[in-house]
Amino acid sequence: MPISSSSSLGHPPNVVSIAGVDPSGGAGIFADIKTFSALGAYGCSIVAALTAQNTRGVTGIHTPPADFLRLQIDTLFSDVTLHACKIGMLGNAEIVATVADRLAHWSAPNIVLDPVMVSKSGDTLLGHEAISALREALFPLAFIITPNLPEAGVLLGERAPETFGEMRHAAERLRKMLPTASEHWVLLKGGHLPGSESTDLLFDGERMIELSARRIDTSNTHGTGCTLSSAIAALLPQCRADSPNPVETAVRAAHGYLHRAISDAGLLHVGHGHGPVHHFHALWTNPEGFFSPL
Repeated sequence: MPISSSSSLGHPPNVVSIAGVDPSGGAGIFADIKTFSALGAYGCSIVAALTAQNTRGVTGIHTPPADFLRLQIDTLFSDVTLHACKIGMLGNAEIVATVADRLAHWSAPNIVLDPVMVSKSGDTLLGHEAISALREALFPLAFIITPNLPEAGVLLGERAPETFGEMRHAAERLRKMLPTASEHWVLLKGGHLPGSESTDLLFDGERMIELSARRIDTSNTHGTGCTLSSAIAALLPQCRADSPNPVETAVRAAHGYLHRAISDAGLLHVGHGHGPVHHFHALWTNPEGFFSPL
């Protein structure tokens, strides 16, 4: 589904996150809503999973009944015009199938699919039976998918890429899993490769675009994948459809936003594990890192 310009809307785009709830606020729906808000989009959400989670790990997962998930989606889409949709943690095959069915029914635009499988702490978030459902039911609907290297390995049924050459080959193979039309993209995240820079690959089947950034030495990386994918979802409807490279523009802007959010994460003090990134780094301008009304 092609992006559309929000210049004619006269108001911020409405963007929905369909994902899990992280009580610590660093990942999942809460991170998505913060990102939408920071980047000028109005955020909505549909709860696909509840987690007992903090910066150290996940201790429990609860998924809502599929009928209630369906009701959430239908109730929201019947009233609110959505301009983009970010999909995160779904949890099991029935949830995946329900989301795919309803998004197809409502012709949801600009679907950004982050195939969340494992948390930053190493906890499994997507059941094995749901992986094939993800490929078969949701990949055909996705405008862009944003796997990291371990997720790419799982999706391809092989070990994760270990070199940049293997990463390029994986991006090509992942793109073949999407519809052949040019309006579908892969953003393969290369953060797991060693080096002073982290390079992601943006590929539409023809152009392979390298997006590199200086690697930041920090443990505050909780929710980076959620933040990047939700930033892309927030920015896609705001890019002019008649510009030369609107998708590349949105993804580059999302990259810049995330890099600054990681760089300024030390201003926050949340938990004792992998801390969150600073979603409001551009808004909380005090040197101490908090808002002052004065």
